[in-house]
Amino acid sequence: MKKIIIVIFSLVFLSSSAIANDLSLAKFHEWLFENGHTEYVTKEESKVCKAEPKYSNLWYYNKCNQAKYKNNLKIKFYDNRSEIPEDVKPNFDTLLFYYWKYTNRNWNNNPKYTDIKASENPYKFESNLREDAYVKKQMQKTALLSYLLFEDGKIVIDEISPKDKFGKVFTNETKYHSQSVGKSFASYILGHAICKGYVDGIDSKLNDWPILENTLYYDQKIIDVINMNAGDKKYFASTNEFNNPKFRYSVTNRTISSAMKNEFKNSKKSGSKWNYNNLLPHLILNYIIFKVGEDGFQSLLNEIFREKVGIEYDATLVASEQSGFNNKSTTNTFLTTRYDYLRVARAMLEDWQNDTCEGKYLKSLYERKVKKNKDYRDKKHAFTNTKSYGGFFHLEPSGMKKRHIFVMDGYGGQTLMIDFDTGRIVTTMAVHRNFNWKKIAHSVIKKGK
Repeated sequence: MKKIIIVIFSLVFLSSSAIANDLSLAKFHEWLFENGHTEYVTKEESKVCKAEPKYSNLWYYNKCNQAKYKNNLKIKFYDNRSEIPEDVKPNFDTLLFYYWKYTNRNWNNNPKYTDIKASENPYKFESNLREDAYVKKQMQKTALLSYLLFEDGKIVIDEISPKDKFGKVFTNETKYHSQSVGKSFASYILGHAICKGYVDGIDSKLNDWPILENTLYYDQKIIDVINMNAGDKKYFASTNEFNNPKFRYSVTNRTISSAMKNEFKNSKKSGSKWNYNNLLPHLILNYIIFKVGEDGFQSLLNEIFREKVGIEYDATLVASEQSGFNNKSTTNTFLTTRYDYLRVARAMLEDWQNDTCEGKYLKSLYERKVKKNKDYRDKKHAFTNTKSYGGFFHLEPSGMKKRHIFVMDGYGGQTLMIDFDTGRIVTTMAVHRNFNWKKIAHSVIKKGK
């Protein structure tokens, strides 16, 4: 009987997955057509639809509003996953489909926690551009969307995906997901909250937030939370899933209060080894909201991103899927443009160099860093190349142990690398991590002045 139930469930799941894929493909085909990708898809119209006046009764009767498209795309689906696994080698058709999902589904379907309006006086970059043949080749051959190199106060290399790749749909105005780069942004927001006196400091304890009571996070120091050595390893099945005996829930689906009442009810701290997960930056951001209130949090974001960073376009902070009017909860996922990501990194660099309060905060994170308990087999990518971690930043890239270099890294190839000693910043944005980060980012920073 159990086998029959399992088979029926599997068939229902597979059929629902197939339906979801069919619906996604229909929307994807429409998006391709609307954005001029007629080399991949053509719109098919019946004789009736061509003959009848648009929006007439007969036009609707013949379902002319339900456009049909013909294509020869070869798309690989990954077990109904919302993201491309990082260890696969997808073809361009697959990359284009997932780019559409990243910019039209996924985080864009989540409720917004807040919008941060563009600055009335956005920071203006100076440029002294030079070409790099290898970077250009990477833009053509890989899933890179954007590459920016900032040095001596100017942008010196500026490459965006060409029109025959993603350039028809990815522009300077496209708001793209931060992935785990948002963890580092959360840390920067925390630094400002501390400097304004809303939060006492990185050694203050989380013992004034009622929803944390009877959980392992209650009475813990903030520094242990932002260094990800909070002793919570056994409560996570993976980076983005809670370890529940019956089901595995995505961290980004849940509100903090829900997670504390369920997965972490009566939880106990176990050790203090570094354990990377997606919950802790969400916890910190929502703690700041608890301290300053929603209106105060919006004002804080405006001060940071509109007034200080000087963003050129609106940015969005995405809420958790369960977030609602009576139980709002934000994630650390930001949606913003490629130049605005660089503007945030430049603001961090200026804080460090000018030794502002926020700069001192960043320096304290470097001083209080912890070693990752990570196997460094793969030094090709930012996450596994770095040996230490401090305040939601990856530190100590290979070959640069004693230098003040902060790395922000997000799934799929969103990276920012800041060399506070030389003032150099490298940023990448991508659909998939199949580019040579070691050569176009790591090596550029490693060479120093």
